[in-house]
Parts: sequence; C-alpha cells; structure tokens
Amino acid sequence: MLEVYIDGASAGNPGPSGIGIFIKGEGHQLRFSEYVGIYDNHTTEFIALLRGLEEAQKLSKELISVRSDSQIVVAAVEKRYAKNPVYKDLLDKALEIADTFDFFFIKWVPDNSNLTADQLARKAILNQKDS
Repeated sequence: MLEVYIDGASAGNPGPSGIGIFIKGEGHQLRFSEYVGIYDNHTTEFIALLRGLEEAQKLSKELISVRSDSQIVVAAVEKRYAKNPVYKDLLDKALEIADTFDFFFIKWVPDNSNLTADQLARKAILNQKDS
C-alpha cells in the first residue's frame, strides 16, 4: 500500500502557493515540494491532491491511501462533488486518476499527522520567494 500525504499552503489568500507531497510504502519514501503560482488555500489543496495522485500512479495501480488535513478536499472526494467550478475541474481530474487504482481511499488527518507534507508545501513558497 502507498500512503500519499498531501498539503497545500498559500502566503495570502490568494497568494504565492506551494504543495507538498510525501509518499511512503512499497519501498518508497518520496518527497515533492512545488511552487504552483498564485492561488487561494483551497485551490492549492486540490492541486496537491491531483499532483499526489499523478505521482502515486507512476508507482502503483493497486492500493492507494491519500491523507489530507483539508476537510473540504476529503469531503469533495468522498461525495465526488464540488460546487466551485475551479475545484470541480481539479476534482474531476483527480477522480479520473483515482478510479484507475484497484483500491483508493482518502482520509482526513489532523495537521500534526501531516507535518512532512506541510513542511514541503511551505518550503516551496519560501524557495520561490528566495528566487
């Protein structure tokens, strides 16, 4: 099983935004820290979901468990619905990938259980500001 921890961070709402992805399991421990542009907090969380699934898809087609501290992302995935058109577009793309896995789960986790992804997301913003 792959565990995919995702997080998005924005310095302002909207503001410079970064995503963090931490994938572990099946012999992997991968970290991704990417600056994604100027977005609001929630959009950044959906971008992190999509990117996390894209990276997981490269590693396995079997059991994927995504962990997020964003209640809006977890609820949207569980309901397979987002009213906001921007979120809906990102959610639809993420669900398209999620449906390719044999088993896909998403779980809300508290902030303190998602520290690695959070640090990676914040690092992406800091690195962009330093550029």
